[in-house]
Amino acid sequence: MTGDDRLLPILRRVDQLREATQPWRRAGETIGLVPTMGALHAGHMALVARATAECDRAVATIFVNPKQFDRKEDLSRYPRDEARDARLLAENRCDLLFAPGVDQMYPQGFAATVGITGVSDVLEGLYRPGHFDGVTTVVCKLLLQSLPDRAYFGEKDYQQLTVVKQMVRDLDIPVDIVPVATVREPDGLALASRNVHLTPAQRQVAPLLHRVMTEIAEELSDGQTPAALLLPEGQQRLGSAGFTKIDYLALHAADTLEPLQHVDRPARLFAAAWLGKTRLIDNIAVDPR
Repeated sequence: MTGDDRLLPILRRVDQLREATQPWRRAGETIGLVPTMGALHAGHMALVARATAECDRAVATIFVNPKQFDRKEDLSRYPRDEARDARLLAENRCDLLFAPGVDQMYPQGFAATVGITGVSDVLEGLYRPGHFDGVTTVVCKLLLQSLPDRAYFGEKDYQQLTVVKQMVRDLDIPVDIVPVATVREPDGLALASRNVHLTPAQRQVAPLLHRVMTEIAEELSDGQTPAALLLPEGQQRLGSAGFTKIDYLALHAADTLEPLQHVDRPARLFAAAWLGKTRLIDNIAVDPR
């Protein structure tokens, strides 16, 4: 496929999506789904690359989901550029873009909510009430609408990935959830659509989140306890680096997301920190030595 976005079908309705994918299933072709909210970057393209490499067909979705925004300001500020996104998807050999409107996803009278407890109750769940209910509701709908064989999610949003895996297991949805490693800038900053809101000065500070987390992860692996290292020392390091507010800096089990007092199993170090009005999140693996 060339970079001409006219070659990329853009569908708006669920019946169109099902009609377009039905011949692929009849032919025995596998379908990979890449759910996004648009404002695509190299991290999203890594998901598309995995989908095109592992499946016969790749479908991307773009839907800025109002149900997962706990603040109206964040919803209104979320970057949108569908024409650019469609060109990127075409250049990366995506077969189809499903870009429904809010009325298509949540028609008048819509009253369902898909909620997953436990793994959604920590970290982001404490700071963004209702966020994961919005995520699981829309992801469940997208999986049922497109019926893919595999769906691809980035480890950048590791808690979201864990919540979606739990939902698929609990509801017996016949799809493999495939994690894809976080894509970073050369200086370590995790790619995120919200990075466009950083000022030049904030952009210079932003990579220090990953740098400080990496230092702390090494110390945790060497046997230091989270209680001694994360609070208040770790947060003070981030504050000294220039972050204006730290929501959390915490160690959790990689599978269940339960808080850990020691690195005695595969773990993840999670952080959420603010630079002005922009909130950055990141996570890295911490393994026992």
